[in-house]
Amino acid sequence: MNTIITVEFILYCFFVLGVGYLFSRKEMDHASFLLGGKKIPGWVLAFSERATGESAWLLLGYTGFVFATGLSGVWVAVGITLGIVFAWLFLAKRFMKEAEEHQIMTLPGYLAKRFGSHGKIILWMSTILIVSFMMFYFGAQIAGAGKTLFTVLNINPTTGAILSVAIVIVLSYLGGFTSVVWTDMIQSLMMLATLVILPIVALFHIQAADLSISEALASAGPAMDSWTGGVTGFALGLLLFNNFAWFFGFLGGQPQLSARFMALKNEKEAKTASRVAIIWTILAYGGAFMIGLTALTLYQGQGFADVETILPFMVLDLLPPWIAGLLLSGILAAIISTADSQLLVITSSVSEDIFNNALNKKLTEKQLVMISRITIITAGLLGLGIALTSDSLVYLVVSWAWAGVGCTLSPAIILTFLWKRYSGIGVMATILSGFISTVLWISTPLEAIISSRFTTFFIAAFFGIVFSLLFPAKENSKVTEDTGMTTESIS
Repeated sequence: MNTIITVEFILYCFFVLGVGYLFSRKEMDHASFLLGGKKIPGWVLAFSERATGESAWLLLGYTGFVFATGLSGVWVAVGITLGIVFAWLFLAKRFMKEAEEHQIMTLPGYLAKRFGSHGKIILWMSTILIVSFMMFYFGAQIAGAGKTLFTVLNINPTTGAILSVAIVIVLSYLGGFTSVVWTDMIQSLMMLATLVILPIVALFHIQAADLSISEALASAGPAMDSWTGGVTGFALGLLLFNNFAWFFGFLGGQPQLSARFMALKNEKEAKTASRVAIIWTILAYGGAFMIGLTALTLYQGQGFADVETILPFMVLDLLPPWIAGLLLSGILAAIISTADSQLLVITSSVSEDIFNNALNKKLTEKQLVMISRITIITAGLLGLGIALTSDSLVYLVVSWAWAGVGCTLSPAIILTFLWKRYSGIGVMATILSGFISTVLWISTPLEAIISSRFTTFFIAAFFGIVFSLLFPAKENSKVTEDTGMTTESIS
């Protein structure tokens, strides 16, 4: 592998660790460690939210998906983009206000505070749901990092995974949420540069070689040049809907994303952040879509053992080494930015939701920060073990994660925000039905027909509404003795 690329990868790793060290020099209380103390600029939070929301799946998975499916792959981008736009325009400010009003730092903590008479049960259920899925999701990111380093630098995948988890642990341990967000901002810019520059370069090569994207699509297969995948009727509806169903996971239920909304300082910062996030999304998904199409045009007829290697292959093929090293670092940036945020979600679930709230331990700020740091190390090592020993299980559970967490908790958040009759029993029904339906649906052939991203959301919402009507909340504004949480009048 080219020495220049190797050196740039090493410099990138030292850079993110340096940022972590910079923020570790500041004294932090528990709130600052987990949520930044509302001192982070909105535009930085927006870049961080986008880097966190888009792992290597965008750079590797989606580009490969478009390469394999053609024009119909655009509907995935449409669903995701609309979900992100909706979240930033209609949910971000509400999360910011609710976090300040209820003095909460986590998604489970918010639901528990809003439904205080059932707060402890909701806290345990939502925390177990999040930690269960996020632990394996984190392990998958580490496994992906190992494979990326093997592909680009020919480093043994095990060694690559160990190096990657070490960076993530150190980064999260030193500066907590603040260091993660600021490094995410840099990594988000690196990802965007990769997704914008590469298709532009590819288009120049296509023009120079007098190639045609439309002709390449037509020759690649009868459905490749069709925006509908060559299907009609009911099959067309399923294709569009299954791809669009990513939308439902962005409606407030992803804890690593909602944490960025909670950290916003004021409405002015929220407006700035919304603009940045929406522009980033349009540029990034537009670029990823074009990478898939231009790759299909440049390498038509050429076989790839794994279509998810299209992007790094193009970078190495079309660009000089010093630029290639910078853009390939964007792939590692995508993985690390998602992994460190997932690790912090797990950490906040343990230190804030379990120790500070569910168990009601009377701990000092320093003790809570220390528990968070111990959790970071423990969860990081456990994630490494999962990455090294359970590869097939990791990627199976990752396919559950979007539905199991995002599409389960999203209806809980939407109903809490919009429906005054939503009750604590309804929240518990939402979480339990979402978890069970995800596991059952994705374990059957039904998943191949219609995505669990859709079924989980609506099943969870349905049971939440039904059980709220059957077991309405009692008007009660007192602080319950068992949880210490305020029950609001929501009936």
